[in-house]
Amino acid sequence: MKALSVAQALLWAKEQLRARQQLEAYDEAALDAEILLAFAIDKNRTWLKTWPEYLLSEDQKSCFEDFISRRRQGEPTAYIIGEQEFWSLTLNVTRDTLIPRPETEMLVEQALLRIPSDESYSIVDLGTGSGAIALAIASERPQATVWALDMSELALKVAQANAESNQIDNVTFEQGSWLSNWLHGKLDMIVSNPPYVAPNDPHLADLVYEPVTALVAEDKGLSDIRQITQQATEHLKPDGYLLFEHGYDQGQAVREILQQTGFEQIETIKDYAGLDRVTLGLYSKD
Repeated sequence: MKALSVAQALLWAKEQLRARQQLEAYDEAALDAEILLAFAIDKNRTWLKTWPEYLLSEDQKSCFEDFISRRRQGEPTAYIIGEQEFWSLTLNVTRDTLIPRPETEMLVEQALLRIPSDESYSIVDLGTGSGAIALAIASERPQATVWALDMSELALKVAQANAESNQIDNVTFEQGSWLSNWLHGKLDMIVSNPPYVAPNDPHLADLVYEPVTALVAEDKGLSDIRQITQQATEHLKPDGYLLFEHGYDQGQAVREILQQTGFEQIETIKDYAGLDRVTLGLYSKD
């Protein structure tokens, strides 16, 4: 390409990205183009709109072309730039962590509705990945004690770095397989966005860049939800909460799992697209 202005570079990138089947929506292509260009030239998106005539240097142009090529091949924008916005936080992400999704904020919202704002409260986030859920909750409830567990040592390093960069100090990170080795007493709340994609789900082909162990579960995607639910009965205080994010077609199945395990006040909350997204229940037994 010849020397390009910001406006020309964005127009070129939008057309390149629109050519991909997954990016048929022009708005999505435009957003990705802006994010990638802003990162390539070390500016923000507002700056791009203010200075559309700015000419990219050769290095900036080469970097941007590489970013667009990678995006066209299906690599998620968050992995290309190494970060993702979630809640009010900017989080580092790597190929060792899932990319936090906007719909996961629904799980945070439902948790916060049940966590008192002025009392001590103990919460664990199982399968924390980048730390998104634990850090979002901890940032809104600084008086709470939050633990964040993950099997992956590499994911925990990312999560710990995110806690430091966002100056959140009420989260403790530990390596572990769900609650199998839990030693910190009874909990007020357990939250989790566990693997819930069935091994034969056709959409897995679109998620090749993300860690499969954080995505896939046996038993039609329900095996980890079953295991966590069973373990939760041993570690929740009376009237403690268990909250899951799950697939859009798993609401009924997750409700049945909680009911069969002795949970009460079970409900499923739909996301902003009207799809089942979060199921929760109260465990009243001592």
